[in-house]
Amino acid sequence: MFNTWPRTLPAAVALATLASAALAQDLSFNLPAGPLAGTLNAIAGQSGQIISLEPSLVQGKQAPAVIGQMPAEQAMQKALSGSGLQLRVTGQGNFSVEPVTDSSAALQLGATNIVERSLGATTEGSGSYAARAVTIGKGTHTLKEIPQSVTVMTRKQMDDQDLTDLKDAANKTTGLVGVQGVGKGMILTSRGFQIDDWQYDGVPIPRNTYALGNWATQDLIFFDRMEILRGASGLLQGTGSPGGAINLVRKRGQNAPTVTVTGKAGSWDHYGLQLDAGGPLNTSGTVRGRFVADEDQSHSFIDYEWSKTHSLYGALDFDLRDDTTLGLAVSQSNAESRPMIRGLPRYADGRSLDVPRSTYTGARWNHADIDVTTVYTDLEHRFNDDWAAKVGAVRMTETNKAKNQRLQSIGDAIEADGSGVQYADFVTDFDSTKLGLDMNLTGHFEALSMEQEVMLGGNYSRYTSDDRFARTFNDSSDTIFGIDHDRPEISYEGLLNTPGGRATPSKYEIRQKGLYGSWRVKPIEPLTLVLGSRVSWYDYSYKSATQQAFSNVAIAEPESTADENGEVTPYGGIIYDLSREWAVYASYTDVFEPQTVRGINGSVLKPVIGSNYEVGLKGELLDGRVNTSLAVFRYDQKNRALNDLASGFACDGWYCSIAAGKVRSQGIEAEVSGEVLTGLQLFAGYTYNTTKYLKDPENEGKVFSTWTPKHMLRVWGDYQFSGDWNRVSTGLGFTTQTHTLGYEHTFEVPGYTVWSARLGYQLTKEIGLALNANNLFDKHYYTAGYNQLNGNNNYGDPRNVMFTVKYTPTF
Repeated sequence: MFNTWPRTLPAAVALATLASAALAQDLSFNLPAGPLAGTLNAIAGQSGQIISLEPSLVQGKQAPAVIGQMPAEQAMQKALSGSGLQLRVTGQGNFSVEPVTDSSAALQLGATNIVERSLGATTEGSGSYAARAVTIGKGTHTLKEIPQSVTVMTRKQMDDQDLTDLKDAANKTTGLVGVQGVGKGMILTSRGFQIDDWQYDGVPIPRNTYALGNWATQDLIFFDRMEILRGASGLLQGTGSPGGAINLVRKRGQNAPTVTVTGKAGSWDHYGLQLDAGGPLNTSGTVRGRFVADEDQSHSFIDYEWSKTHSLYGALDFDLRDDTTLGLAVSQSNAESRPMIRGLPRYADGRSLDVPRSTYTGARWNHADIDVTTVYTDLEHRFNDDWAAKVGAVRMTETNKAKNQRLQSIGDAIEADGSGVQYADFVTDFDSTKLGLDMNLTGHFEALSMEQEVMLGGNYSRYTSDDRFARTFNDSSDTIFGIDHDRPEISYEGLLNTPGGRATPSKYEIRQKGLYGSWRVKPIEPLTLVLGSRVSWYDYSYKSATQQAFSNVAIAEPESTADENGEVTPYGGIIYDLSREWAVYASYTDVFEPQTVRGINGSVLKPVIGSNYEVGLKGELLDGRVNTSLAVFRYDQKNRALNDLASGFACDGWYCSIAAGKVRSQGIEAEVSGEVLTGLQLFAGYTYNTTKYLKDPENEGKVFSTWTPKHMLRVWGDYQFSGDWNRVSTGLGFTTQTHTLGYEHTFEVPGYTVWSARLGYQLTKEIGLALNANNLFDKHYYTAGYNQLNGNNNYGDPRNVMFTVKYTPTF
């Protein structure tokens, strides 16, 4: 086995010698993209082969993923593809690695083409910020093969920046804004629009259906990577977001035994402990498992706040045959907390309050409990090297129970002396189930002397909920400078027996289904055309009732329904390879979003329709170790619902609606990720984005997405020293953005720049230490979000640190 500590290789590695007949034996490999030395080491260790090489040949080189059933010789060839090295088999059946000669170049190129087709996208263990491939578009493609903006946050980057929550990760990557919701959850947006359906291993399910601010929460500890597609995503998930799509790809059982124990301690009594273990569960490696247990608890820079999260994850992958793999997994996360809800209000002129960042507006009895259980399953069958079929399903049950005191202004804003305070008491009980199913067939073939690829599939999702909440609003003579944290504790029944109390039970049922397909063809060698389309069906139902205080009867409101049948969403793209490293592209995508409001004739308004245009340049540099992209985009949307002022109050005592609103989002994005210099992993993403109402009687010419900054720059780099300092690594980065607007468009939320840093030290081969520091210069700022005059203004975290000890035993 190769000894890669500290980053050197012996001239020859001797392992148990196999008989020559064993060279043809198929083995099961599941090796992520990573350092070439480590990949060759893993193949040699698993196969028992002898391999000889000079250490200098593989130093600094990367290997693509090696995944599937194949002989050890083929696995070695895949690992060496694109490296300028070739595999030789000695007369005794042993392996050696040599530079490619001119006479072997043609053979090596052929092997490279085979590898690119079966390229794996796993980032765990790669040690890189550059992803070799993605699966968000069905099948597996390199980033350069997708004619839209794509970002991958790898496991290495998440670990280096200590990112364990999706909201925090979104605010560290290109173009996304993770907005703090009214409750503990978040709103995920891109290019000014919410991303409401999230994919799990390529299966989309709704996560942000509104229920009084019950937006989603999501841990990242279960996942290998986060894939992000920016721009219209209607081809992938029906009523897709104009802003894009995200795909969370879960961890799988490794091909070799791996155990990692991680302990954390940080600011505000923040402690954590995690066990992550996986590997083969039988001698042949055809059954692989993964187990993750995580415990996290913390107080906060905000007085009285605390949180505790318990998370478990288990996964099994079965190679039913050489060409068929079944995956099963379940995750469970329980988050208990004492939260502050709706942040702080503002003065009437938009100025922020002169109060400490530690100001807590809730009561001591505030309490929230969010429990999420998810079951994942997928079955993949590989007919041959060119054709594969996959079926995936996800079922998520989510409960969110809370009672809380929320402080807001009685009117639009707090008075200059801090008076005008109102306490809002809320009890919420939300229970939802999300179900998603996706199946697709992908294939490569050659016809009419042209390379071609087809993808056909369909998906289905269903969202059902059983929700209820009760509330009262209580004017007070208190001031923002003298908040009462000890008001009487509340309950659902108690609020219904309180003057002014009101309860609202409600139910959602939303169904989506669709058929989709795409066709790729290379009419000439450097040119790829991509055509696709989707046909979608959508059914929506929302039922609610109102129960007033001291009443045992809930009065049902009119049911809100909507349906769309056979909505066609076209897609087109073109990619032109300027060279092996660079390609230019252009794409066009449609999006439709159903509406639930009605016109004066009683019918539901026709869907919002949008058209997304994008042109760009992508690069895969330094043998795939660096990904770069530059994009210019425009999205135009029409048919948005507007109040029909001419109709009077003809719709349940209020204005009816007309489909006449128009919105435009446009801008520029640029990104680079990967090992730009030896030892330096870099991620840098810049976004210029404007959103505007083009047609609206009240808002025409105004900013559409008030929480989307015009300029965003996110940068993070981590450097691994070499030589005598090879145990040391250090990271530094920042996020900066310009101002955003409050909901009322009457005040600005100032922009900010926040710096972070990391110092790592490999104490031994098995023990790694790291210190992460966030907000290095203790910047005082409000996070961009649903900022209002009467609430929802939240301070960003002050300076804080996290110390991590990671123990990874060798086997």
